[in-house]
Amino acid sequence: MSTTVTSKLITFELPAVQNTPMRLVPRPHFDWSLRSRTLSVGQRTIIMGILNVTPDSFSDGGSFTTVDSAIDHAFAMLDKGADIIDVGGESTRPDATPLSSSDEQSRVLPVIQSILKHRPNAVVSIDTYHADTARLAVEAGAEIVNDVSGHVWDPCMSETCADLSCGVVLMHTRGRPREWKTQPALAREEVVPLVLSGLEQQAKCAIAAGVARNRIAVDPGFGFGKIHGENYALLASLENLQSLGFPILVGLSRKSFLRFLNANGETVEPNAVRARVLSATLTANAVAILSGAHMVRVHDVAEARVAADVTDAILKATSDS
Repeated sequence: MSTTVTSKLITFELPAVQNTPMRLVPRPHFDWSLRSRTLSVGQRTIIMGILNVTPDSFSDGGSFTTVDSAIDHAFAMLDKGADIIDVGGESTRPDATPLSSSDEQSRVLPVIQSILKHRPNAVVSIDTYHADTARLAVEAGAEIVNDVSGHVWDPCMSETCADLSCGVVLMHTRGRPREWKTQPALAREEVVPLVLSGLEQQAKCAIAAGVARNRIAVDPGFGFGKIHGENYALLASLENLQSLGFPILVGLSRKSFLRFLNANGETVEPNAVRARVLSATLTANAVAILSGAHMVRVHDVAEARVAADVTDAILKATSDS
């Protein structure tokens, strides 16, 4: 039914209200099998809190280099709504210096052990591409191995994860960190097919090595061998990743394409970056969730939890209509 609105100057009719929900991408539900439990994903966005125990990570390097400071931050993230704590001991920022697995282990293993000693029900992920680190971390209680190379940089990783029967995150990476600044740019239409074909091949290899399909999640790898606008093209077409048939994790938090560029592709003044980064991350996360992402990997857990809850409510309202 239309509504008539009258003023002294004009009379006009408002169009009839249509109770039609926004057209959003339905998010499929999965039971993601981890080392000792199953995580239901899809009904509610999973928040993965980032715990970098490194001196040189791009955003928070040097902040949590002692065991005490690291576990305090882990507890704070859990208390603020993190569902998973992702512990990493080696930076993979552009031009990062590779770390030996033994040095990596000396950083991450005491932290994982301490977290689980005090919070035995916490879900801990190990962020590593070294198979020997993955093994020790899972034996220490980690549930998930999150490999930024998608089992490419260490040929033993798939077999190791299969043997450990843990959860697996396969991330798409284009080249190595030292190569990113010199890689040729991708055309907008090349980005998504490259990521899809890469993740599909990585998943096939992992399954062939014995990793159960229901243990795999995928991550398109924002910023990992993709520069600036290539990441926006990937985010705009993220729904295409649903064709792979796995839970989707995205890591957009504080990425350089969000931190240093405005909407016109121009450089943001350094003193404006701090004010921009959180808002940009939350916006990008919301877009990803509305496009089918099941999990978001973040630095700012409390804010991400609130934004994800609102976005989840929008998805629920559209599915209920």
